[in-house]
Amino acid sequence: MTPEREQPARDAVSSRVWTIPNILSFVRLALVPVFLWLIIRGDDALALLVLVISSVTDYLDGVIARRFHQITRLGQLLDPAADRLFIFATLIGLSVRDIVPWWFLAVILARDLMLLGIGIGLANRGYGPLPVHHLGKVATFCLFYALPIIMLGQAFPAVAPIADPIGWAFAVWGAFLYWWAGAVYLRESIRVARLR
Repeated sequence: MTPEREQPARDAVSSRVWTIPNILSFVRLALVPVFLWLIIRGDDALALLVLVISSVTDYLDGVIARRFHQITRLGQLLDPAADRLFIFATLIGLSVRDIVPWWFLAVILARDLMLLGIGIGLANRGYGPLPVHHLGKVATFCLFYALPIIMLGQAFPAVAPIADPIGWAFAVWGAFLYWWAGAVYLRESIRVARLR
């Protein structure tokens, strides 16, 4: 068999559950409540440590999945779910402590609820989820790094004058891109629905 014919099989998405990347994703999901508890308690340094561990496992699960051909349907769901839950855990914890305003949490949550509605609407018409748009990835990147930078200023007040403006710049830009990507998904889902 030629390498060209082997490649699609090697890159195929499997339905396996117990792979190393999936186990790492399960570990990340298990760390979310620990992370939230630490933030609410005000243990920002320990919460940041948990976040670093989560980020390392996130990186490793992607590398292992691609390198050892362990990309699975479950992994494609778990990985973004863990990212979203860490973002929400950070927003909830920092909102409870009045570090992040509740309206900011509402802005992010409203966009995800809109996408959930879009996903349900597409599924009812027989379509799978839309492919991830680059804007959505950039927005998630901004939010995923904005909130820990804000936490860094809380954990180490000496760096707060630098960390806070950078963190909030990432957060506001991330929220804007989050909604821009949401508008792109909405437009695309309307276009797809009209094709039927």
